Amino acid sequence: FLFGMCSGVRRSCGVPLLIGAGSMHAVADVERVLESEVEDLGFELVDVRWGGSGRRPVLRIRIDREDSRPENGVTVGDCAKVSRALEARLDEHEALSERYVLEVSSPGVERPLKKARDFDRFSGERVVIKGREVLAGRSHRLEGELLGLDGSAGQSEAIRLRLADGDEVVVPRSKIRDAHLVFTWK
Repeated sequence: FLFGMCSGVRRSCGVPLLIGAGSMHAVADVERVLESEVEDLGFELVDVRWGGSGRRPVLRIRIDREDSRPENGVTVGDCAKVSRALEARLDEHEALSERYVLEVSSPGVERPLKKARDFDRFSGERVVIKGREVLAGRSHRLEGELLGLDGSAGQSEAIRLRLADGDEVVVPRSKIRDAHLVFTWK
């Protein structure tokens, strides 16, 4: 993990807020800046988490390579490069005040699946999905082989999963609160 300095974030019921008018708009704007800068550097923005306090907010981001696999993932040098580039952009951003902590890391071996493209990219991999309610009439937590994503923008997207017993289930993406890869020791 690498750190840089910045400020202006508050948490309200787990939702990050920047100090000042148009706070939620400012959060979205900062996240767009992050995504654009990370992509310009040749990486993918996997996750953004806001934390800390109003006096010392923490901005945690996870990056990955578009083609990463366990043997060729993000390095410490990659995180340092992205951190330096982001600090320069965030320091200029008018919605952020002078103090903040920026943490840049890899997504880890149990990479979160956040975007629609993640569910296609990692098709064939072992995953865990957790739901807001019971999923596919079975449990709040399902583990199995990811078969992909059905549907598209404008339609109801659903995750297809093959469970350990061989059954295939379809879970609406809107019912999933968390999904991530499962690391298997070999």
